[in-house]
Amino acid sequence: MASTRLQQGEKKTSAKVAAEVFPSAGRVKSLEDLSGIIKGMRRDVIDMIYAAGSGHPGGSFSEMEILAALYFLVMRHDPNDPGWPDRDRFVLSKGHACPGLYAVLARCGYFPREWLPTFRSIGSKLQGHAHTMTPGVEMNSGSLGQGLSFAVGVSLAAKLDGRGSRIYALLGDGECDEGQVWEAAMAASHYKLGNLTAFIDRNGIQNDRFTSEVMDLEPLGSKWRAFGWRVIEIDGHDLAQIVDAAGKARRTRGRPTAIVARTVKGKGVTFMENNPDFHGRAPNEDEYQRAMAELS
Repeated sequence: MASTRLQQGEKKTSAKVAAEVFPSAGRVKSLEDLSGIIKGMRRDVIDMIYAAGSGHPGGSFSEMEILAALYFLVMRHDPNDPGWPDRDRFVLSKGHACPGLYAVLARCGYFPREWLPTFRSIGSKLQGHAHTMTPGVEMNSGSLGQGLSFAVGVSLAAKLDGRGSRIYALLGDGECDEGQVWEAAMAASHYKLGNLTAFIDRNGIQNDRFTSEVMDLEPLGSKWRAFGWRVIEIDGHDLAQIVDAAGKARRTRGRPTAIVARTVKGKGVTFMENNPDFHGRAPNEDEYQRAMAELS
């Protein structure tokens, strides 16, 4: 498994924490390197969605630092052997935000980046919702609310088989309106799944309006605590906080961990940030040029 250990001569940042807590992970040498990769991933997302004429840039951008931290700093995985039995698993429950997942998988080497422009094309392995025909994708997605249930099953299987795999699921905040999410949350606590970590992408927007207008989720952290989960609340765009929270989750025994990540929908492109219009709309030509200029 490719796993370059991070350099140790840096100040005490999440890069050093990642090397100490996740010695078998780590595919970048510094947070600065990873920040550059993330900016490139955002360009990949804009390119994909613009070429397809459809897609979800807002939710793909809000999840970007979480995905990059997991795949480059935290998870045990091998792009050369996607089916490695002892790998950590990542489950994208908010499957419409798959452009972000495709961008990180391509950057990790699961498939050629030349596939990215085929997004949403007939016959492409990169469809509008994540699908297991894509190398590195663990679950078919579509209807919201199902990913955590799937992750609970995988976590329970790993526990019963005595494997050291950790399971990570990424949920949207609007998705937490779904009752199935809370059924899964209750099951995870009941089975004491300490190997399960759920990230909630708390960007405050669902579909074409703000979550507070649809269903008030707060106090979101308290709700997860009431279901028996350890809860950590972070800035979901701060790599240091993401890695630190993942380390705390890894050290937690006997219960799952929910990481409520406060994010900005459309993060990285000013006219998309906190703008419900870009939940599921491709940029036009002028917007594409402006977005790429901001991400250059």
